[in-house]
Amino acid sequence: MPTVPSILGFGAIAIDDIVYVDQPLSAGKGKVLQSARAFGGNVATALVAVARLGGSAGFVGWLGSAADDAVLCDLVASGVETVFAPRHSNARPVRSRITVGSDGERFIAYDDEAMLGTAPNFPDEVLSRATVLIVDSYAIGSLDVVARARDLGLAILCDVEWSSGPATERLIALCDHLILPLGFARIATGRRSPAEILDALWLPSRSAVVLTDGGRGVYYRGRGEAGLWHLPPHRVEVVDSTGAGDCFHGAYALALTRGADTAGRVAFAAAAAAHSLTGRGGREALPTDDQVTELLASTNAPSPVELKHARLDAATEPELSEEISRR
Repeated sequence: MPTVPSILGFGAIAIDDIVYVDQPLSAGKGKVLQSARAFGGNVATALVAVARLGGSAGFVGWLGSAADDAVLCDLVASGVETVFAPRHSNARPVRSRITVGSDGERFIAYDDEAMLGTAPNFPDEVLSRATVLIVDSYAIGSLDVVARARDLGLAILCDVEWSSGPATERLIALCDHLILPLGFARIATGRRSPAEILDALWLPSRSAVVLTDGGRGVYYRGRGEAGLWHLPPHRVEVVDSTGAGDCFHGAYALALTRGADTAGRVAFAAAAAAHSLTGRGGREALPTDDQVTELLASTNAPSPVELKHARLDAATEPELSEEISRR
């Protein structure tokens, strides 16, 4: 068997048609400055970020069966292993149209009528040789595979940003490294403040809960680490925010395989995501390991600040677990 990468993932893989305009999206209209076509998708971009940073990554979701399939060839060219991915003649990528405003914010319109997730009989022999599995909202169609990976001892890193219902709740419960956009986390929990959300999402089985909030930084809670924390953002010139969250997930997964603690994983991922903001497209500005190290070592690199909020103690966590399981 070929060597199994340390970090595996399945989920969205996309072809993006991107339009850059000269006004912020809130203006309602603007002049087209540039158009481009690029490969994207949450998990696919996260895995490309891992490879760019020097880690070993493998895509194990559905891919087209043709040897010259465009998304397959792009993953291979980007350093992502595809030999373990199931193939099907009907597999195709998500198609997205992305408008990027002058402030770097974007609007994504997508068609996801595609084969997503992975084969239901994906082999344990492959899963058991990896360390981390990255999944996104589309993993609701392959929950048994996620559960098997968890039972085999993989760290499950979850990126959920739009789905809801019982399947999504089960997916969130399976993830021990839960990394969510703050906006989605507010909807999912019904809580408002980051501290309340971190507590609401915490389970005794979690290793970390991380909330990303764009230009306002990152909020997080980790197992065995006292307190709830806020990491302010790096001050970089934002050109395009496309793919920044995906880059965060990939960098976090790589830092996890390197043995970093929660604060170290979040710091590394936040620096990688910040660098990705400085160029156009979802992958063009993905950083190298040296670039992330340089940004972390800069004199204006942010430091985490403890959130002033009463935390749940060990006596109340089982009650919280029961509360979440009932939702």
